[in-house]
Amino acid sequence: MDIAGLSMNLAQTQLLSNVGTAVLSQSLEQAKDLSANMVEMLDAAAMERSVTPGIGANIDIMV
Repeated sequence: MDIAGLSMNLAQTQLLSNVGTAVLSQSLEQAKDLSANMVEMLDAAAMERSVTPGIGANIDIMV
């Protein structure tokens, strides 16, 4: 049984697991920020429609 090799493999596996967790955490934070910004934009659009409800309701097309 190769103890040194086993130890190196275990350390490498643990490192890869920690890196994967860190990347996933960072991705989750970015998704939270993106969704918060999207909700903010939707709220701003809803506010615009409530102030001027007629805008965008009709489209005049001539052919």
